[in-house]
Amino acid sequence: MINRATSALLLFGATGDLAKRMLLPSLFALHEDGLLSPGLRIVGTARSELSDEAFREMAREALAEFLPDDRKDDAKLAGFLDRLSYQPLDASKTEGFPALAQKLGDTSGGLAIFLSTAPFLFEPTIAGLKSAGLAHEGVRIGLEKPLGNDLASSCRINDAVASAFSEDRIFRIDHYLGKETVQNLIALRFGNMMFEPLWNAVGIDHVQITISETVGLEGRKGFYEDTGALRDMVQNHMLQLLALIAMEPPADYDAASIRDEKVKLLRALRPVRAAEMVRGQYGAGAVEAAAVGGFVDDLGEPSDTETFVALKAHIENWRWQGVPFYLRTGKRLAERRSEIVIQFKCVPHNIFAERGGKLVANRLVIRLQPEEYVRLQVMAKEPGLDRSGIVLREVPLDLSLTEAFAKARRRIAYERLLLDLIEGEQTLFVRRDEVEAQWRWIDAIRKLWVDENVELKRYPAGGWGPNAAIALTERDGRSWND
Repeated sequence: MINRATSALLLFGATGDLAKRMLLPSLFALHEDGLLSPGLRIVGTARSELSDEAFREMAREALAEFLPDDRKDDAKLAGFLDRLSYQPLDASKTEGFPALAQKLGDTSGGLAIFLSTAPFLFEPTIAGLKSAGLAHEGVRIGLEKPLGNDLASSCRINDAVASAFSEDRIFRIDHYLGKETVQNLIALRFGNMMFEPLWNAVGIDHVQITISETVGLEGRKGFYEDTGALRDMVQNHMLQLLALIAMEPPADYDAASIRDEKVKLLRALRPVRAAEMVRGQYGAGAVEAAAVGGFVDDLGEPSDTETFVALKAHIENWRWQGVPFYLRTGKRLAERRSEIVIQFKCVPHNIFAERGGKLVANRLVIRLQPEEYVRLQVMAKEPGLDRSGIVLREVPLDLSLTEAFAKARRRIAYERLLLDLIEGEQTLFVRRDEVEAQWRWIDAIRKLWVDENVELKRYPAGGWGPNAAIALTERDGRSWND
């Protein structure tokens, strides 16, 4: 049983971009709203040689840049900065960890660690924590991706972490799971009687998941060249969304029940065939009316790394037999969008046909970003006397989550995830068997790319990817929701 009390939070990578943009603003928001215990200390560590005061000044500048204006409160900012301290550390060497432990002081009251480092540093970091007595039963650890780049390397990292921390003290982070709209998937499915009876192969024709970006490399050259779209987006975010959409109803809303159902679903994924996948790389084009170069131009050297992936996935169980799940993600696409589309089947008989009424199957669109909404497209009759026939038209039933909960405090994903890490709540974190099921499926795709010599197709920046991705749905008589 985890001791839920925590007296300190240790941030690895505390001078990095993630800390400045997300972690420090999230922690300040929690502090401002009184959600952090008064005695919680926040200790940052990284290679940079900074004093406590220099770290606080760096944090002050980051908050000035990344906090919205309406959240800036000088009095509360001073109180937050007083929580902060810093200890330089080269995590690749165990020699510096005793000084880190000394800086933390007594951790018997509980310690939460947020570990955001390069994959090659996971093993020496865990060894250093163990050697300094910072892996005892009162310590839990949050692991930011990437957790390896294939199943073998992921297992090595997980084995290293498991040598010091039991599974109930390991919090693997996928920030998509902290998004309000993603959590609303569970509420939408299991809190509304109207959906669950149709949420299967009888009622649903197909499902689409799209995560599109307009940006290119944006300072991530080395990482992206070694990773690519499949491992950067599909292995974690998209498969987690797929699992939440398609899993069986859990017995309870708790970590064990939800993660048990997700892993069953991930293990039921059928291996993807060569004809069911498209990999692409963006070339020069225009995004939002601005000319941009191609991936090779941005990288500065030739590359066969994919910046776009489209897949047709199948789930081999009773609920989803025969229902395709189309997944699509890429960089330098037409717009920034994360959404799930549930395409229902048509009604079995059109009673309006002889009067000229044409029916379109219902469609449920769940938009995660940039807007947050749930939109159900339903058929309605246009007003009129109908002497020349009945005219039916699609109309949207819209729930704007932004407007419906306008008075509620909107929180970014890391606020929830950091608070859950501090308090020991694992529901929105990923278990080891989930990660390994995801990697097995992804590794099989990458092996097929090599075995079948799957071609890397070019596409101009500013579109929706290679033409082959359009054909992936069109040859099934379906279309992407563009």
